[in-house]
Amino acid sequence: MASRPLDDRTVTTLVAAATAAPSMHNAQPWRFHYRAADHLLLLRADPERAMPHSDPDGRALRIGCGAALFNLRVATAHADLVADTDLLPDPADPLLLAAVRLSAPLPHRPADAELSRLYPAIRQRHTSRHPFADSDLPDEVRAALENAAALEGATLLFPGAWHAETVLDLVHDAESRDLADPGANEDVLRWTRLGAEADTAVDGVPEYAFGPRKQDGRAPVRDFAGRRTVADRGTTTFENTPRLALLSTRGEGPADWLRAGQALERVLLEATLADLATSLTSHALEDRALRPLVRDPASGTGQVHMVLRLGYGPRGPATPRRPVKDVLQIT
Repeated sequence: MASRPLDDRTVTTLVAAATAAPSMHNAQPWRFHYRAADHLLLLRADPERAMPHSDPDGRALRIGCGAALFNLRVATAHADLVADTDLLPDPADPLLLAAVRLSAPLPHRPADAELSRLYPAIRQRHTSRHPFADSDLPDEVRAALENAAALEGATLLFPGAWHAETVLDLVHDAESRDLADPGANEDVLRWTRLGAEADTAVDGVPEYAFGPRKQDGRAPVRDFAGRRTVADRGTTTFENTPRLALLSTRGEGPADWLRAGQALERVLLEATLADLATSLTSHALEDRALRPLVRDPASGTGQVHMVLRLGYGPRGPATPRRPVKDVLQIT
């Protein structure tokens, strides 16, 4: 139990940091409830923001909520508080994803300095849909990112040339599959914001975050515009040898997805502090049958949850966020 009460402003600040996390199509599928008497912050999934076509089992939804949970842990440490996190605390309530008990630090249990170190990157991290430099990542940066994933119970793999080509081919196959499926883009259409709507949006992917249209190159960048016209949007060449990383866990289930989301955000924040630009794609993973094909061919094990593209280039613009008052209840 915390030795001092948390005021509404502190709780609001913590949740504001949590909601800066990435989520599929920036749907922000989370809700928070702070029970002041118990010093307990509950994270719930918001089923109204699910992706029925792209994410029928709720895997991506829970990865996004896991990323928000990690930001919450970082913000808690930065506020000199300790967070005790319980995943899926009530089997009878599957939408209750995590319960976080907040307490003051003690001499034998201080706030987590390593988490607090990542706090500035929460606001600096953006998804970039722009070309990156065609250059390798330093070995020490790769090692730091691999360690970040491991600290959250996940694995980050930098695929070799043959494996990376396989992943890129699967992304291309997913794009071709979408062209043949009339309903494939219904989630994208729902969560993209064009024209005047982009200027007032509080969620979704606004047109100013689409990035240029890919004229050439192999970078796996989803074109959110599709066949729609976006004013002042040019075309350009992307990198031919994109630097990819695959995030995986050993298991496949709601708890694993939440762990994957926390690992993903830890990797992204660490990458941001290393001055890397980042983008994400799960396009080739949206079909359950394709996911095993993305695995490490050497081990053939694990469940890949996200393909990361990393490099040096523009970080991309900030995308909108819902007001905290819309996602937080305090009682």
